[in-house]
Amino acid sequence: MNTKLLLKYFRWRNQKGLVLILSLVIGLTSGLAAVLLKNTVHYTNDLITHGFDFTQGNYLYLAFPIIGIGITILFATFIVKDDIGHGVSKILYALSRKKGNLKSHNMYSSMIGSTFTIAFGGSMGLEAPIVLTGSSIGSFLGRKFNLSYKTIMVLVGAGATGAIAGIFKAPIAAVVFSLEVLMLDLTMVTVIPLLISAATAATVSYLFLGNGVLFSFDMVEEFKIDHLGYYAGLGVFTGLISLYFTYATMSIEEQMAKLKYKWQRWMIGGILLGILIFIFPSLFGEGYEFMHLLINDQTNGLVNESLFGDFSNIAWLILFLALILVFKVVAMAITGGSGGVGGIFAPSLFMGAISGVLFSKVLKTIPFLSHVPEKNLALVGMAGVMAGVMHAPLTGIFLIAEFTGGYQLFTALIITSVISYLTIMIFEPHGIYTKRLAQKGELMTHHKDRNVLQMMSVNNLIETNFKTINKEASLGDLVKVIAESARNVISVVDDEGIFYGVVFVNDIRNIIFKPELYETTTVESIMYMPDPLVSINESMESVAQKFQDSANYNLPVIDNGKYIGFVSRAKIFSSYRRLLKEFSDE
Repeated sequence: MNTKLLLKYFRWRNQKGLVLILSLVIGLTSGLAAVLLKNTVHYTNDLITHGFDFTQGNYLYLAFPIIGIGITILFATFIVKDDIGHGVSKILYALSRKKGNLKSHNMYSSMIGSTFTIAFGGSMGLEAPIVLTGSSIGSFLGRKFNLSYKTIMVLVGAGATGAIAGIFKAPIAAVVFSLEVLMLDLTMVTVIPLLISAATAATVSYLFLGNGVLFSFDMVEEFKIDHLGYYAGLGVFTGLISLYFTYATMSIEEQMAKLKYKWQRWMIGGILLGILIFIFPSLFGEGYEFMHLLINDQTNGLVNESLFGDFSNIAWLILFLALILVFKVVAMAITGGSGGVGGIFAPSLFMGAISGVLFSKVLKTIPFLSHVPEKNLALVGMAGVMAGVMHAPLTGIFLIAEFTGGYQLFTALIITSVISYLTIMIFEPHGIYTKRLAQKGELMTHHKDRNVLQMMSVNNLIETNFKTINKEASLGDLVKVIAESARNVISVVDDEGIFYGVVFVNDIRNIIFKPELYETTTVESIMYMPDPLVSINESMESVAQKFQDSANYNLPVIDNGKYIGFVSRAKIFSSYRRLLKEFSDE
């Protein structure tokens, strides 16, 4: 047997075993991190809200968000010295552009930041911070063991999977999340580590938190074909709610980002958030307690969650729910835009539950309709909004199925989630996690060729062994440069390095052996500007398209008008083949 092949085989087997062991470790640590974060936020919140009288309202609501977000900003600015928000988008960017490399501080910084933000009333969720924590653990271990990019990507996914499984106690949904949202390939090499991490993290959560990880609903009505229209209608409704969720969030965050100073964003955002929470205390924190009351039809308990009084009148309750639906997104976006740390997972579940209850309450006002399964619609509504906002229908379906302890609602979940997804796709082709990355061409997708191109950088492929000549030079000067050049292209620049064009040696062969033209012919008269040009910051996908559209074998690279070098078809293709092999190696 060939000795080299034998050694390669054993290295492959050893790496496979190492990945499985690391997946177990990642599941254990991410599960423990989820338990720690959930308990830390819970006890911190209990400590600062001890003695609250919800029925009278409490003016501390006006101060808590400012305090919590302020501490978060100080921590991020002076201790971490980095942006610690938008956790899932950071993971997607790292997978697409940084070979899975996440900064080590993300293993703890987002947990600390989200604790101060959410325990003090920030209207976001803990899921994105803990997902970033788990993924950063996976990235850290992958780098420490000098594993390949493809393997690091799997470990990053294992970290995210363990985090979701730990905080929701939903291992199947956690695996689906990594495959659907992080867009990992569906192969045995990928799935087995995800399953190990998910099962380990969920077990850790069971051991430490029992059934109190998030919430569960064991009593649901069975699916009836007569209710098919309700679920279909809810799908359209949640799709439109998801569209509002996405656009309102991005618009508010963009407006707050225009404020020049952090203290301006902090003060304006904190004051606005405090006012919203004072008026609607149900916007305080993640909002799961409010969801419990709502889904279990304990509307009398909602009196303690608002300054508006009794909701015995159905019209007032519908109006109240509609206002909560509108302002939850505003509160969430203000929290993130002002410097708070959190995610949109919990808000999307919150919005989904309210959408389902609101939809059912409206249906109940129509006399001729048959029994409306309100609790089912509330649960299915969660999956609908999640499917629309994240563009992740499978994640929503399996998460709610695991919440309810079975698959009685599976058909309803599929109908609503798919229709919600198709509804928002009419208006918006990207989910909230991926929209900004997609606009910049930095999004990892299931398209393997495109992913490989995104892993490549113009800056790493520039060839600088092309000679240059000043545009004021003569043909005689050019001949001397050609004599010393190993390439058949000469770049033309001025004294400051500004690029003016190129001279192809093949184009001037008929005159370079005529000495009588050396002094009378200038470089400027025989050069030309090639088309197209490449920017040093341009995406490789765009560069590949330029090569495809042109017959050129080399394209000049320009940075703010200055000549840098050339990129060539041959070098790009060679790099592409090498990365594709690494990316596809199983």
